[in-house]
Amino acid sequence: MSHTAHIPSHRKPRRNAPKTALRAGVAGGVLSTIAVAGAAGPAQAEPVTQTIEMPTITAGLSTAVAASAQATQQVAQDLQTQAQEDAAAATAAKTAKKAKAEAVRKAEAKKKAEAAAKAKAEAAERASRTAARTTLSATSGSTAVASASSSSSSSSATGSAASVIAFAQAQVGDAYVSGGTGPNSWDCSGLVQAAFRSVGVDLPRVSQAQSTAGTQVSLSNLQPGDILYWGGAGSAYHVGIYVGGGQFVGAQNSSTGVVQRPLSYDPPSGAVRVL
Repeated sequence: MSHTAHIPSHRKPRRNAPKTALRAGVAGGVLSTIAVAGAAGPAQAEPVTQTIEMPTITAGLSTAVAASAQATQQVAQDLQTQAQEDAAAATAAKTAKKAKAEAVRKAEAKKKAEAAAKAKAEAAERASRTAARTTLSATSGSTAVASASSSSSSSSATGSAASVIAFAQAQVGDAYVSGGTGPNSWDCSGLVQAAFRSVGVDLPRVSQAQSTAGTQVSLSNLQPGDILYWGGAGSAYHVGIYVGGGQFVGAQNSSTGVVQRPLSYDPPSGAVRVL
């Protein structure tokens, strides 16, 4: 028998160590090691190790990264769209401004052209009237004027005719104003109307009507106080008063005013007798 047979053993009784699991998770698939120790056999506990691969957590990160990238791309697209819209608006504004300026220029050019055309038409009308006046004077007045001058050079006005002539001659030197009816400025028919009104005869206001206000008489048979007209009877454009001696008084134009002139100065087309 061994001398140690009755000596209690100092060896610790066998025991089963509980299995302990240690876990640690790290994003990105970091591995964690869990050590498990336990007693195995009568001699001593032998450590047992086991390696466990923990699941990675990249799925959520991938989704977040994808969402962030999509959001960034959307912002970039929105900025690009806004930039394009701003550029388009600026271009449209510039085009509109240019179009407006062009429209204004064309309107001004049209206005100037219309004014020039109107002025040209007025000049042509004046020239036409002058030509017609000259033609009428040359064709219908020359012979009659010569005859009237010789036949009435020694005649003298009496009664109402003398008063009409005196009124007309008193206005010689006054200004000619279109539409003028006195007392210091006249147009041709205004002077004739006022002269006859001084003896109680009320004549129409305009030349056309005055040229048919009485009895038509020949230019070779004129009497003092007859109304002379230039143009056609009923369409006359000028009137005056025959004062005898081959002379007439009339408000001619803005350059001469009211004058007394020989019939040869501006031969009339016809005459009408009112008195």
